[in-house]
Amino acid sequence: MRGYDVVMDGTTIALNGLSTACIADAGCHGINLNGFGQEEISDPVFKQHGKACVPGFGMTPGATQMMAMHAANQLDTVDVVRVSHGAYRPIAFSASITETTTYEYDPALPSRVVYEDGRFVQVPPFARPREIKLPPPYGSATQYIIPHAETRTLARNLAYKGVRLIEVRGTWPPKNMELIRALYDWGFLRNDIVRVNGNELGIVDAISAYLMQSPEGRKTELYGYALHVEVTGTREEKSYLHTLWHTHPASDGTAPGWEKLRAYTRNVGIPFSIGAQMLGKGLVKKPGVITPEEAFEPQAIFDELKKREILVHEKVEFI
Repeated sequence: MRGYDVVMDGTTIALNGLSTACIADAGCHGINLNGFGQEEISDPVFKQHGKACVPGFGMTPGATQMMAMHAANQLDTVDVVRVSHGAYRPIAFSASITETTTYEYDPALPSRVVYEDGRFVQVPPFARPREIKLPPPYGSATQYIIPHAETRTLARNLAYKGVRLIEVRGTWPPKNMELIRALYDWGFLRNDIVRVNGNELGIVDAISAYLMQSPEGRKTELYGYALHVEVTGTREEKSYLHTLWHTHPASDGTAPGWEKLRAYTRNVGIPFSIGAQMLGKGLVKKPGVITPEEAFEPQAIFDELKKREILVHEKVEFI
């Protein structure tokens, strides 16, 4: 890695701490997609080299923080932030995606939290169901709390505005969610060790391997991404609700370059690339391991997304 300006880290959550340490030691800027790992351990090394690392900058986390901050920056105080998304992709088209799926619904995961009245509150899988209306063609779906970086980064960056509640939810295609729910209800997601023909393996590891090798695990009916962010707060002593969402070209073949899985992967890769380019151009001034909110200005990100056919929309209501 030495000699490069920026390293884009697409490794799995489990590897992000190690990969970030390598980037820091090499004296490069770094950026990754997850934001869930042990990146902060490398903060002193990045600062020593005068470099920045931005964990978690794709669609979510990443663009979602920009949407929340865009709304928050228009308010004097912030009360509630609700971040939601629909990631419409196969359940196991890569090892990283497979790990993310099982990680987010691990029953024992301590980082599945909401921020509530000044503290982080751990919740179980499928907690706090809420109906979220996503733009066409995705429609409404029940979403649940997931362990995402936005909960902690927004709590840190909006504390001075008095934020009281931060919830992050997500969903996948309906068949994916049905499978994950069944695996959870039947205890499979504990990944207990089972014996098969004298060999021991984790049951979820076996299921994950099957899904990665099966057509059912590598395809879905609808592809793409949908973000939905709600921020409530006050401006000049009046209460407002800011709702932001995004749209992108259809995955049905009518938009060249956005066919099927490309509609999902471009949504992830484009903001990732934009962040890397801004790091490489020296537009991120603060060294160390920093949050997306500290690294980037929301409108600058939105402008770059628009150039690439990803549009951010906003509705403001007096409440």
